Order: sequence, then structure tokens, then C-alpha cells
Amino acid sequence: MARTPSVGKKTSGAKASGGSGSAAKARKRAGQTAAVAADPATGAPAKAASEGASSRRPGRPPGASRGAEQRTRLLDAALELFARQGIVDTTLGEIAREAGFTPAMMHYYFKTREQLLDVLIEERFGPLRASLGVPFQEHADDPVAAITQLAQRMVQAAVERPWFPSLWVREVISDNGLLRQRMQERSGDANQKTSLATIERWQKEGRLNPALEPSLMFVTLLGLTLLPLATSKLWRRDPKRRLIGGDEIARHAVALLVQGISPKKIG
Repeated sequence: MARTPSVGKKTSGAKASGGSGSAAKARKRAGQTAAVAADPATGAPAKAASEGASSRRPGRPPGASRGAEQRTRLLDAALELFARQGIVDTTLGEIAREAGFTPAMMHYYFKTREQLLDVLIEERFGPLRASLGVPFQEHADDPVAAITQLAQRMVQAAVERPWFPSLWVREVISDNGLLRQRMQERSGDANQKTSLATIERWQKEGRLNPALEPSLMFVTLLGLTLLPLATSKLWRRDPKRRLIGGDEIARHAVALLVQGISPKKIG
């Protein structure tokens, strides 16, 4: 039986509608596929920015801010590993894994370990070293106040930067410490010479014991403050010493330097 024109028209319209819907679904699927990309930090699939905007965690920095956060995480991871196993024995790949990134992300920011170390010296060690010279500027005529503040700053720096004591022992006072060599090459010893000149002036003015050796003052104070913190894991189980904190270490260091072992309080 012949199909009526009205039925044929309706059927044709239905096919047209169905074709349009199929094309729309295809475009949607294509868009979803294109929206998936690899995260350069972790190598895992990441959703497109349109979907990421709605799923982004509160406080997660986008764009440049996120890049700065990734860079900071890599620097922090490097310091942790350097303090734990030394600079020479730490690779860029290990640092990337410690920070939770791929080696490709590490190389995006730092091409070599030497470049990374130079950045650490400039951004982390340089400011720390400069801050330790402040007491000599603020208390130019009061050696006791200057040394007291210096001890407190050393302990505070170690408490705020848990990697500092171990890294100092491993990379600064050791014979083959790479960090000391690199800092010497980049920064010289101008700050050290200024501090030594101040100590010598105090001795000539009668403000400081003339029997002291100026060149050993910093080493002595570092040993009295950082060494206990660097070895704290060895004596934290002791029922008495486990209660010792940064304040007690700083107080002990200053008392030993200023008053010695005499039972009489000086000044």
C-alpha cells in the first residue's frame, strides 16, 4: 500500500531530528575528550579549566601563584633531602619525588643541581645568614646583648627550619661540605670579617674578655645551639633532656659564654 505524503513527511522529520541529536552528542563527546589533558606536575589526567574551575579546592592558587607554590615545594623538598642524605648523594629526580612531582616538572624549574643550589643560597641561606648579623648592628656597643640575641636567633632559625641543624653539620662544618664551598664562592666572607672586627673592637674597649679568640666565637656559639638540636633525636628519649626546647638551649649557650662555669653571676 502506498505511503501517504503526510506520513512520509513525518518520518522524514523524525530522521532529521534524530540526525541533529546524534551530531550534538558527537560534538559533546569530542569536547569531553579534548577536555582531558596530562598534569605536567604529576603526569595524571587533569580536567579542562572549565571543569577545574568548579572542582578546584578552596585556596588552591591558579596560574602564576600555583607555579610559585610548586617551586617552593621543590626547594623545601631539596632542603629536606640535603639535610637527610647530603647534597652530593641527592639527585634532582629524588627531589621531584619527595615533592610529589615528576622529573619533568623538576627540570622545568631547575636544569641542574648546581643551579638549584645557587637558588637555595640566594633565597634561603643568604637571608638567614644576613639575619644572624643583625645583633651586631643593633647592639654595636653591648656585646652581651648582641651575643644573647645571636644565640636566640640561631635557635629560632633552627626551630623554624628543621633542616637547618642537620644541614649545617653535614654541609658546613664537614671537610667536604659542598654548601660551604658554594657559599664562599658566591658570597665571600665580608659579613664574617665585619663581625670579627666588631668582636676585636669590643676587646680593645674592655667590653669583652681579651682572652677570647674572635674567629672562634661564631663556631662556638653555633656548636652550643645547633649541635644540640641536630642531635636531639639521640637524646629525646631521655626523661630529663626530652623536655629541653629552644629557649633552654639558647639560655644555656648564653650563660656558658657570658658567665662560664663560675657559680657567681657576672654583671
